[in-house]
Amino acid sequence: MVNGPDRRYMSTNQAELSQYDVGLRSYMLHVYNYMAAAMAVTGAVAYGVSKSETLMAAIFGTPLQWVVMLAPLGMVFFLSARVHKMKAMTAQTLFWVYAGLMGLSLSFIFMVYTGASITRVFFVTAAAFAGLSLYGYTTKKSLSGMGSFLMMGLIGIIVAMVVNIFLASPMIQFVISVVGVLIFAGLTAYDTQQIKNMYAESDGGEVMEKKAIMGALRLYLDFINMFLFLLQLFGNRE
Repeated sequence: MVNGPDRRYMSTNQAELSQYDVGLRSYMLHVYNYMAAAMAVTGAVAYGVSKSETLMAAIFGTPLQWVVMLAPLGMVFFLSARVHKMKAMTAQTLFWVYAGLMGLSLSFIFMVYTGASITRVFFVTAAAFAGLSLYGYTTKKSLSGMGSFLMMGLIGIIVAMVVNIFLASPMIQFVISVVGVLIFAGLTAYDTQQIKNMYAESDGGEVMEKKAIMGALRLYLDFINMFLFLLQLFGNRE
C-alpha cells in the first residue's frame, strides 16, 4: 500500500513557513519605519535650517559648507565599515545623526527650487519608490545580477559629476540626472530584495537590529538620490 503525504509533516512545515512570513513582514516593516523616521528627521532639519537666514549664511556662505556636504558621506563609510563592531543602540544613534546631517546638507534645495515643486517631486519619488520596493520584495526573480551592473553605473555617474564640475555642461548634467534616476530606481528594487534575503541569514537579536538599520540606510540613500535627480529634471527653480 502506498502511503500518502504525512499530514503531520505538512502541517508542521506550513506552520514554520507561516511563522517565517510573519517574521519577515515584521522585519521589513521595521526597516521601512527606520527609513521613514530618518526621512522625517532630514526633512524637518532641512526645512527648519532653510528658514533661518543666519544659519544658511553660516553654512553656505563659508567653508563650513564643505564640512556639511561631506560629513554625511563620511558617516556612511564609517557606519558601513564599523557597524558589525558596534552595539545596536550606537548604530541607531549614528543613523539619526546621519539623517540630521543630511538635512543640513539638503537645506540648500529650498534656495534653488520652489516649495511647490519640491513637494510635487517628493510625492512622485515616494510613489515610484513604493512601487519599485514592492517589486523587489515580491518578485521571485533573482536581482543579484543587477548589482554589479548598477554599481558600475553608479561609479560612472560619480566620475561624470566630478568632470562636469569643470565643464559645467547642461547637456551632461541632464544625461547624468536621467541615468541617475534609472540607476537608483534599479537599486531600490535590488536593495529591497537583498534586505529581504538578509533576514533569512540572521539569527536575530542585536545582529538583526543592526541589519535593519543598515537596510534602512540603503533604502534611504536610494530614495534621497532618486529624489535629487528627479528634482534636477522636473524642479522649478526660484
